[in-house]
Amino acid sequence: MRLMLFQRDDCRLCDLAIDVLAQARAPEFSSVFIDDDAALEARYGERVPVLREDESGRELNWPFDADALREFLGN
Repeated sequence: MRLMLFQRDDCRLCDLAIDVLAQARAPEFSSVFIDDDAALEARYGERVPVLREDESGRELNWPFDADALREFLGN
């Protein structure tokens, strides 16, 4: 499972999402900052933070809590 967290620099909601990932003991994830990428900005600009499972393309939009994250991860 390859997870990516789409986020922005200096984003309080993104920091909260990272805390939820830690709380739920999520597997390692990559941080993808959308600030300087026009295509990512267009896709995720108003939705960040967004957690994406790369293989399936499934996405979990904020807000989410540890229970929703565990369900998303299939735990």
